[in-house]
Amino acid sequence: MDATTAPHRIPPEMPQYGEANHVFELMQNMLEQLLIQQPKDPITFMIEHLQRDNDYDVAQHAARQTASGTPEGRGLRQAGEKPCVEPAGAPGRGGLLYQMKETEGRVFMSQSRDDLQRRGWILDGIPETREQALLIQTLGVSPRHVIVLSAPDTVLIERNLGKRIDPQTGEIYHTTFDWPPESEIQNRLIVPAGISEGETARRLLEYHRNIVRILPSYPKIVKVITADQPCVDVFYQALTYVQTIHRSNAPFTPRVLLCGPVGSGKSRQAALLAQKYGLVNVCCGQLLKEAMADKSKYGEMIQPFFEKETAVPSYVIMKVLKQRLDQQDCVERGWVLHDFPRDRDQACLMDSMGYKPNRVFFLNVPYDSIIERLTLRRTDPVTGERYHLMYKPPPTMEIQARLLQNPKDSEEQIRLRMEQFYRNSAELHEFYGQAITLNGDQDPYTVFEYIESGIINPLPKKVP
Repeated sequence: MDATTAPHRIPPEMPQYGEANHVFELMQNMLEQLLIQQPKDPITFMIEHLQRDNDYDVAQHAARQTASGTPEGRGLRQAGEKPCVEPAGAPGRGGLLYQMKETEGRVFMSQSRDDLQRRGWILDGIPETREQALLIQTLGVSPRHVIVLSAPDTVLIERNLGKRIDPQTGEIYHTTFDWPPESEIQNRLIVPAGISEGETARRLLEYHRNIVRILPSYPKIVKVITADQPCVDVFYQALTYVQTIHRSNAPFTPRVLLCGPVGSGKSRQAALLAQKYGLVNVCCGQLLKEAMADKSKYGEMIQPFFEKETAVPSYVIMKVLKQRLDQQDCVERGWVLHDFPRDRDQACLMDSMGYKPNRVFFLNVPYDSIIERLTLRRTDPVTGERYHLMYKPPPTMEIQARLLQNPKDSEEQIRLRMEQFYRNSAELHEFYGQAITLNGDQDPYTVFEYIESGIINPLPKKVP
């Protein structure tokens, strides 16, 4: 069907349901597993797959680990076991993820696949070559995050030369960084085989040859972390990356809500978003003015409140807003809304009617900055041109002499409106739990870059 001649009438609830329940990702994952496993009975396989707990987060286990004191080792570990964190081919104690031996590839097949999917896993020591990386992919092993620890060869050689092993316990120590205080342990430590400067340099050379061929197998999910820093710092950088969510291929229709006090720049940011991404710019105050100008049935309801300069009831605002958000351009292109809701009751009303923003931004601007932005605004009554006495002064003294200030831009009015916003902002923050707070007291294009990043990238995980 040609959508240009016969557009699909998609109810607003459909994309919202799909996003909220990750329907696209679920179908994509099921298709991947079908192609990898190729079961004889696909229907039964999909039912069992849906019944598994596939939402387990490896990062929840990783967060319980400490980067120091972890035993060395290679192969597959279930999340929750202590991982070895070291760069491929690079000797050293402590760290998180990367390498593999072909013989150890059988470890994955020997584990319970259901258990691994349920608990998550951490793989280190494999792959060591591109061939091994391709072999892993054919087995259906697809990591979500790949971390490579990088350090100068001189540092790695020095670390390796200081290694000592306790033959009784297998514990690894270092002459500089981790020397045991007990003299009994010190006396029985031995130098492990294969750590001479020449042997270490040879292993590092082999690593450098292979790593440049391995990394292209994992596009867009590789994070390189400098290992030449305290182990705890390395660990938390790795943990932060593991907790990030990669951008999904799922269709995404932005529904953006901008909150902030008067003068925080909501209108400017909404216009920039609408211009760049084609979102529908929905200003609630402007909608009310348009409804009244059109003399529609809602306009007749609004006019008495405008004449008395009192607040329009929420249910009336919501009727006008619903009429706009239900139009096809908002459903297909998405929208950016500002000036509503202003308190928790309005947010609950909007939510109950099915209008749920998937990105919420709070723009924080200090009181002094807002006073500077608004109290110096002026309008030329002859041309209608707007000026700012600091940022956009009038070109001539004649124009400056006739400029007028809107009564709403007086310091007293601004203070009252700011106090009203901040009285309600805490409850709005609580209602929109995944809202992103930004410093709005910056260049508008800098603020826009932060908002743009928050829309393009997935929302950060809330770690319990």
